[in-house]
Amino acid sequence: MDAYVPSFDIFTILCVIVGGFIGAYVDASVGGGGLITTPTLLSLGFPVPYALGTNKLASSMGTVMSFLSFWKAGKINKFAIFLMPVSFIASYLGAYVVYLLPEKLLKNIIVVLLIAVAVYTYKRSDWGDNPKQEKFSKAAIIASIILAAVLGFYDGFFGPGTGSFLIFGFLFLGLDFVTAAGNAKAVNLASGLGALVSFAVSGTVVWSYGIIMGISMMIGAYFGAQKAIDKGAAYVRPLFLTVTTLLILKQVYGLFFN
Repeated sequence: MDAYVPSFDIFTILCVIVGGFIGAYVDASVGGGGLITTPTLLSLGFPVPYALGTNKLASSMGTVMSFLSFWKAGKINKFAIFLMPVSFIASYLGAYVVYLLPEKLLKNIIVVLLIAVAVYTYKRSDWGDNPKQEKFSKAAIIASIILAAVLGFYDGFFGPGTGSFLIFGFLFLGLDFVTAAGNAKAVNLASGLGALVSFAVSGTVVWSYGIIMGISMMIGAYFGAQKAIDKGAAYVRPLFLTVTTLLILKQVYGLFFN
């Protein structure tokens, strides 16, 4: 693949900054920021591999800020830190077997799973308001390791909805919405870095724009994380359902119109 060299102009820079900030603000709470940042890069003429690679650099920078904010607020379980190497390795491996399954089959599976997540969360109106447990049981620890490995692999392999699935998984294990979002950020940071290494090795990262967007995303992530921490489940829950619904619509659109 020939190296892609984008034009470096004020309009493109402003679009990258604004798109990065908005995407990270949402992503810091419930994931799904790629719904904004990736289309921003594609609309500016970035070829798909470079849009994905550049977005992964920027989003990883934003996720670092989200992670630090949730960690400082005590909204990340220490065990989530031990899940990060699992997620990193799984994501790196996932990027290498991207052609193992047909993309259309994956999209069908993801649409069904996202709908199930949205319906279950909507029906459980008080779900995630209060933690059901402060410490993970042995079974929950094993389930968390499997969750980190499977979704880390998926993030490197395909990606859409990873943040939503992680939050749902931690909610299912008994955490409140904000702590589930914090743990999801820790695991998602590791999987993002694993995928970023793969993109960097393949040479599909535009470092200049990735860093510019990344700085903007760090600022957006800081404010988004603070909002989620301050407002709690009353804010995170409806945002989670909104983003999950948008992910469903995006995948359905991709199935029928692409």
